[in-house]
Amino acid sequence: MPRKGVAGGALIRNEDGLILFLEPTYKPTLDIPGGMAEQDESPLEACRREVREEIGLELEIGPLLVVDWVPAIGVWYDAVNFVFDGGVLSNEQIQQLRIDPVEARGSEFLTLEQASTRLRPSMARRIAAAQEAVSRGATQYTEFGRL
Repeated sequence: MPRKGVAGGALIRNEDGLILFLEPTYKPTLDIPGGMAEQDESPLEACRREVREEIGLELEIGPLLVVDWVPAIGVWYDAVNFVFDGGVLSNEQIQQLRIDPVEARGSEFLTLEQASTRLRPSMARRIAAAQEAVSRGATQYTEFGRL
């Protein structure tokens, strides 16, 4: 049977509409909270678990924003990435962020434009699709971040 990776991430914003980005310890580009699903774990459960592990908050993860198919690259199988609405954090919640130092060197709230030079192009496109999904109220399907 073919193999395919599955991941779940969260588009989390502050009250000014800036996006929460993590600086992972294991790659040079920014990312949103989330990660790969484990065996027999749904993309939504993977998103909830990874958010809890990476930023130390138990968030109510909202509706699905994007389903993005990513082609095989190098040794990596192709994958399906799900982006869910992580909602808007209050200032109090932001003060409670506890970034796991094993997972990330730090975090920043940025606009997509500010972050774009520090993102993989496909991730920038995926996040743009997620922002559009929030504003339209409709899930987006993309392939490598392209509509």
